Amino acid sequence: MFSSLADSLDKTFRNLRGVGKISEKNISDALREIRIALLEADVEFGAAKDFIARVKEKSMGEDVLKSIKPGEQIVKIFHDELADLLGGDQSPLDLNPPARILICGLNGAGKTTTSAKLANRLKKEGRRPLLIACDLYRPAAIDQLATLAKQIDVPCFTPDAGETDVVKVARDAIVWAEHQRGTVLIFDTAGRQEIDEKLVAELKRLHDFVQPKETLLIADAATGQQAVSVARHFDEAVGITGIILTKLDGDARGGAALSMRAVTGKPIKYAGEGEKLDQLFEFHPSRMADRILGMGDIVGMVEQVASKVNEQDAMRSMQRMQEGKFDFTDFLDQMKMIRNMGPLDGLLGMLPGFNKIKKQLPGGTLDTSRIKRTEAIVLSMTLEERRRPEIIKGSRRQRIAAGSGTSLMEVNQLIKQFGEMRKLMKSPHKMRGMMNQLGGLSGMKDMMKGMGGKFPF
Repeated sequence: MFSSLADSLDKTFRNLRGVGKISEKNISDALREIRIALLEADVEFGAAKDFIARVKEKSMGEDVLKSIKPGEQIVKIFHDELADLLGGDQSPLDLNPPARILICGLNGAGKTTTSAKLANRLKKEGRRPLLIACDLYRPAAIDQLATLAKQIDVPCFTPDAGETDVVKVARDAIVWAEHQRGTVLIFDTAGRQEIDEKLVAELKRLHDFVQPKETLLIADAATGQQAVSVARHFDEAVGITGIILTKLDGDARGGAALSMRAVTGKPIKYAGEGEKLDQLFEFHPSRMADRILGMGDIVGMVEQVASKVNEQDAMRSMQRMQEGKFDFTDFLDQMKMIRNMGPLDGLLGMLPGFNKIKKQLPGGTLDTSRIKRTEAIVLSMTLEERRRPEIIKGSRRQRIAAGSGTSLMEVNQLIKQFGEMRKLMKSPHKMRGMMNQLGGLSGMKDMMKGMGGKFPF
């Protein structure tokens, strides 16, 4: 996400910081490069033009040009304006009773899955969400919502087969909801490949009847400026109150996220990064600006890890590391914990400076399929071999390779790397040095504090 834009900005700002004395020409040249980078990231032209104009106006002031570190000042101006472009402060949902949320968007944007993700998130926050299937054109969408609802244990209202009146469905659902004692009603509506008059008319009828506190547009971030156009149309039709960007992890440009607020005036409330039902996160403009500028998002990282990691298991592993007792059984637990967190590049991308480090890593280092192969190797070991890796010699290694469907070289490499890792764990000084190299020591400390634990070094 934003990787192309982040790389371009990093290069521009490094050049700007390297200039001893900044002139108006330096600033103009840098802003020209930034404007090109924004347009290449698929940011809407008018939004990019206005943004650059605001940054230029504030950067040309005497207090900036004559400051001790003008390059740093300009980076700060850019950061603040970027956060403002993304929406300023995080915008929470209006869940005052009657809390009704209308989900709308085009086909393929991820409406049904996002409806379930939102219900799952609200449930974890202590609310009692209810899902209501209002897509009467795709029976598969109704079945999909019902299936997802079962997975997260949330009640779901499904219309009778052959029902064609969406307002009647909503009316019946509201009566049903009263008996379910739900506190938030989420209406998943029908989409289209293109916005058409029939869709707009149906949405207006449903919106007028439901009177939702929130009308959320589900927009596919990968569609770029088309997503901005869609947002305009839906806002004119039903008056959207916010946006949820989906597939943000799959778009290296991120132009839709940067354009949405500026063009529609509506806040981005959540972002979906990944396919799992717990991968829906609050959209914090300032944190996103940090990530785009390579400053990381330690707070977001802590929140994600704390929500998916069992604190007692994590602290038990930490203690065994400190005592030098960490074995392959503990390693296997760590692998499962890491897989539960979702894509590694997305999580580690929140560490300051990680995008630079990532380029130096061997290809496939963050590939989750590699983690599965590693798990297969460990699972092919006996309990005694996991506890005492030093006994795994020639014939045992061949058996493990055959049992895991991997090569002997892969088994040898894992055992060697594990041995080196154990040595590193027994040396707090070396471990601290490695974390400092990654630029993430303070971030990891914050992460452990956020999980209620102590950092071992």
